[in-house]
Amino acid sequence: MSWCLTRRGVEHVVLERATVGHEWADARWDTFCLVTPNWQCQLPGWPYRGDDPDGFMLRQEIVDYVRGYAASFDPPVQEGVSVEELTPAPGGGYLLHTSAGTITAEQVVVATGGYHRPVVPAFAGSLPAAVHQLHSQDYRNPAQLPPGDVLVVGTGQSGAQIAEDLHLAGRTVHLAVGPAPRIARTYRGRDVVAWLHDLGHYDMPVEEHRDGEAARLGTNHYVTGRDGGRDIDLRAFARDGMRLYGRLNGVEGGTLRFADDLTANLDAADRVSESAKDLIDRHIAAAGIDAPVEPRYTPVWTPGPDHPTTLDAAAVGSVVWCIGFRADYSWVRVPVFDGRGYPTHHRGVTSVPGFHVLGLPWLHTWGSGRFSGIARDAEFLAEHVAGRSSAGAASGLRRDLALAAAAPAATVG
Repeated sequence: MSWCLTRRGVEHVVLERATVGHEWADARWDTFCLVTPNWQCQLPGWPYRGDDPDGFMLRQEIVDYVRGYAASFDPPVQEGVSVEELTPAPGGGYLLHTSAGTITAEQVVVATGGYHRPVVPAFAGSLPAAVHQLHSQDYRNPAQLPPGDVLVVGTGQSGAQIAEDLHLAGRTVHLAVGPAPRIARTYRGRDVVAWLHDLGHYDMPVEEHRDGEAARLGTNHYVTGRDGGRDIDLRAFARDGMRLYGRLNGVEGGTLRFADDLTANLDAADRVSESAKDLIDRHIAAAGIDAPVEPRYTPVWTPGPDHPTTLDAAAVGSVVWCIGFRADYSWVRVPVFDGRGYPTHHRGVTSVPGFHVLGLPWLHTWGSGRFSGIARDAEFLAEHVAGRSSAGAASGLRRDLALAAAAPAATVG
């Protein structure tokens, strides 16, 4: 956003509560890597420039990419400044009450994403005190956990990859499998992301998605870029010793109780992956592409009729909660949120003049929450901000001198 505003000559300030790129540096595990190919990293003015476009950047490479981007144009970032409250200003614009004082701005772009508060269920408090618990954002490596079995709860991208990380390290892993979909890494000679890119899936507006705006609440497909990229096949993990269960429902009397939905969840994930292959097959046939034929997936393990739905909580030494995050906009005192606390908007423009959001999943397209599509969203918003900024200046909108800084636009991210 700052890059786009800078190009348009819009005065602005970027407020960052920690440091540029800190989430990538401080809230990811050691073996974390991208799950989309490096060539999809298309920040405005800063496309991927390495020598492995079909590879997957590791955590430190991602940090270097983001921080190198910032250094390339020296954005007006104020690090170590947290926004404690954002309110409408008398007479127009906004007041940002920060740890460094008050800032006034004609317009605001909230670019904090939607993953703010780690989710841990209330029944976590019923686990034995000896069980070590942590959220995925605090997981770093298997050695961090005490000896003993590990229960990983959730099979979105984080849960599936952390379970694999522990499994490859030789830990005994119990995995509570949810309804998250999966996707194949490669099919018919190419990365599936490349096929979906050609099919225009990353450019599809949310309004054209079969689920409409409900797509914004969906869970990402699990796959990995680890060791050059591969499928994550939970059935293969089970075949090789990982212990799978259905969704974790709670803890009763020291017993972990799981839903009897493991088979359904595994089958549903497979159907999503195979349906993507159907799309690819039709695209190849329609375009007359010469691509190698590949056999379809055959399940390598299936739960038996007596598969367990309980586990003695004392049998595990650690639990890693991988069930996501909740958005927390409690600091924003602007009436733009629906009953779920989600900001209502069209392509990041809300119904409240001068208040915008950026970087949310499916903000406009599937690429919106990714390095591949953020440039398009930022360009669209920058045009809107620049247009309003010019109109505001023409009408004599007052810019109050603030304790920290005053600017026509402020980006919080």
